[in-house]
Amino acid sequence: MAIRDRLKHLSPEDDMVLRLVGGHLGSLASRDLKARCADGLDHGADRWADRKRDLTAVSSARWAGAITKASHGQWALARRCQLAHIRSLETGVNTIAHRLSLPIGQKGTKRSPGGYRSTQEWHAKKRRLHALQDRLAAEQADRDAGRVHVVRGGRKLARTRHNLDAAELTETQWRERWEAGRWFLQADGESGKQYGNETIRISPDGQVSIKLPAPLAAYANTRHGRYVLACRVRFAHRGQEWADRIGANRAVAYRFHFDVRRGCWYVTASWHYRPTPMVSLQAALVEGVIGVDTNADHLAAWRLDEHGNPIGAPRRFHYELAESADHRDAQVRHALTRLLHWARTCGVKAIAVEDLDFTAEKTREKHGRRKRFRQLISGIPTGQLRARLTSMADATGISIIAVDPAYTSKWGAQHWQQPLTSTNRKVTRHDAAAVAIGRRAQGYPVRRRTAPPRTHQSDGCGHRTIQARPGIPGREEPRPHDPGPRTRCVGAGRGANAGNQRAQHRSEHATEPEQLMLSL
Repeated sequence: MAIRDRLKHLSPEDDMVLRLVGGHLGSLASRDLKARCADGLDHGADRWADRKRDLTAVSSARWAGAITKASHGQWALARRCQLAHIRSLETGVNTIAHRLSLPIGQKGTKRSPGGYRSTQEWHAKKRRLHALQDRLAAEQADRDAGRVHVVRGGRKLARTRHNLDAAELTETQWRERWEAGRWFLQADGESGKQYGNETIRISPDGQVSIKLPAPLAAYANTRHGRYVLACRVRFAHRGQEWADRIGANRAVAYRFHFDVRRGCWYVTASWHYRPTPMVSLQAALVEGVIGVDTNADHLAAWRLDEHGNPIGAPRRFHYELAESADHRDAQVRHALTRLLHWARTCGVKAIAVEDLDFTAEKTREKHGRRKRFRQLISGIPTGQLRARLTSMADATGISIIAVDPAYTSKWGAQHWQQPLTSTNRKVTRHDAAAVAIGRRAQGYPVRRRTAPPRTHQSDGCGHRTIQARPGIPGREEPRPHDPGPRTRCVGAGRGANAGNQRAQHRSEHATEPEQLMLSL
């Protein structure tokens, strides 16, 4: 959990002290990160203690601990990004090598792409293969040696220095953003200490005090080398939870951030919740489920009852992902908030989403010239949506169920789009996919049962569309699409899987895939 508030009515002395502390600790953080990257894979507990001891002499023990921990986190993040980049390069190399081995003009399949269209494209991809192989060899060598490339302040901002005209910035404006991005003003909390943090302390009435580093102790305006800001902090969002934590002296981490564009200081408070016990799947589905289909610009949702039947009208929650990262994050949070509010209003205790992962699908080598399709799947924030939805639903007591995304859109459009469409309601492919996702989470078949012949219907004239539960005796059994000729050995509709609808869903899969519970 992270909440933020603006530091309003700061005095000039407060702004000066924050800048001095941030600049001093930022230089120490840069030096420590350089030492951590130089150690590579040979780093150990002794080396960590030596670095912390050196930083303590020019700051304090707690500031040194915060800096070394941040350096370790930055190095570990760079290692994970390096591994993801290597996997992406390997995928590109394998795909190009496969397509080069095929004859020119050979068509591909759903499983793998075909050959290249022309000789010119074949030669161009041959050159690109050698370039990717060189990059892969260099990245693999860096990973084996424990070497990472990190830029404090951001690589994008560092490259902007060489393109100031395109960024519409002056050198002074860029320098101000660069220095602010490299400042270090964050401290982890510690349970048992006063208000949960000894380095940066915020009292229940909003008073902010900072433990100054040793070289800046002369700027202290209170006892024990601390500086108290003239402003007061009031967290509007989840402020009561924050007050309860600091009242019980539980750990709360704080971070100061300076927004150069607005010229304002902000403070962010964050903490972790205890793991919530997971409820059973049967208990979560007692009141039905809401199936959610994830798309590039909206979430399509439909409520299903406990029998797997759609209730009411479908809902859509739009978001726009064309602006900055902060704007995109706000759009995603707003869409998920509306979805959770609707689920709580309906009384539903579970939301079903697809377990999507486009990591291996975003490479241009796999889809070739299908640029718009690659942009489409790259724009779907699957990981961000799932992480946000899981954390936000945990606070509302709603369970998140991840299901297999195979054929949900195809079968939803085939079996549910037309039956749910009426003169007053137009059902789209995405709405039908939401129904398929919800039924799969409940364990029901996605595809509808085949109706019996008209002369064999018990009601005589009329199509029976009631979805009976699997355990009800005498329910309709599925019939084969093409019964074939009748023989003495096997009559029509008496094959091995004629009475087992789940066995007819997917090849090589006898039943519906298992669901994955992501949260409470």
